[in-house]
Amino acid sequence: MTTIELSNDFVNEATVMATTMHRSLAMQIEYWAKLGKIAEENPDLPMAFVKDILVGLQQVKTDDISEYEFE
Repeated sequence: MTTIELSNDFVNEATVMATTMHRSLAMQIEYWAKLGKIAEENPDLPMAFVKDILVGLQQVKTDDISEYEFE
């Protein structure tokens, strides 16, 4: 574990989002960092697409998947 200093404004914003999304403060900041890393590595992908990929990966990890049915 590493300790870092963050601005109070950033921590306050992260706290609001963490509470809203039922995450700990650390988990919220890690989530934002992961999104930022993916966005920098894939600048052509829309953020909504990146979020959908993360949701899909989590669903696979928790075996919460079903076959997609095309209409």
